[in-house]
Amino acid sequence: MEHECKCSLKIEHLTVWRDKTEILHDVSFEAHHAEITALIGRNGAGKTTLLRSILGRIPYSGTIEFFDSEGVLVERPRIGYVPQNTILDRTIPVTVGEFLSCGCSSAPVWLVHRKKAITHAREILKKTGGEKLIDRPLSSLSGGELQRVLLAFALDPMPQLLLLDEPVSAVDRRGIESFYEVVTSLREEYHMPILLVSHDLGHVRRYATDVVLLDQTVVLCGKCEEVMDSPEIAETFGLS
Repeated sequence: MEHECKCSLKIEHLTVWRDKTEILHDVSFEAHHAEITALIGRNGAGKTTLLRSILGRIPYSGTIEFFDSEGVLVERPRIGYVPQNTILDRTIPVTVGEFLSCGCSSAPVWLVHRKKAITHAREILKKTGGEKLIDRPLSSLSGGELQRVLLAFALDPMPQLLLLDEPVSAVDRRGIESFYEVVTSLREEYHMPILLVSHDLGHVRRYATDVVLLDQTVVLCGKCEEVMDSPEIAETFGLS
C-alpha cells in the first residue's frame, strides 16, 4: 500500500538523569508498526520524559533505534508529535489554514498564503476530519478542535512514528471519542506505530493494542488485555 509508513521502535537500556536525580532507569521495550502502544503509570513515572528522549530533546544513555519493515536501520525517521496542551497568543489573528501553511511556505504565517499552500492545508485537515476549520481563527477553537489541528500539523509530512502526549486532557467526552477514532483510522490506513501517553485506563483498554506500564523503569509490557488485567496495574492505580 502506497500510504504505509511502516516503522518499528526499539529502546534498550535507556536511562535519563536530571540534576543528579535518575528520572528513567534501564528502560527497554519495542513498538511495532500498526500498533498503538499506550504508556501508562502514576504521575512522575517518566512518561513525558521518555517521549522527549525519543524526540531527541534531552540527553540519555542507552539506545533508541528505528527500523523499516525489512529490518533496516532508519537513521532519521519522520516523527509526528502532539503535545498535551499548547498556549496560544489570543491576540494574533491567524487562521487554521495560515497556521498549517507555515509548515510548507517560507512566508510569515500572518501574510496571505498562496492558494497552493492553503489547498495543501485543507488536504492535511481532511486526514483528521477538520477541513471545515480551515478559515477559523486558531484562538477560537475548542479543545477538541485544536487537537485535531495539532494532529494535522503532526501529519505533515506523514510521520513514520506518531507520539501523543495525553492529547485529550482538555477535550470533552465527544471530542475524545472523535479524536481517537481519527487516530485509529490513521493506524489502520498508514500502519504507523503510535505511542500514546494516557492517564485514562478506559481509553487505553478501548484503543490501545499494547501497553507499557512505566515507573521510572518498565514494570510490565505486552498486549493490552494481558497488561491491563495484571496485578501490577491494580497495585499501581489502586484498583480492587
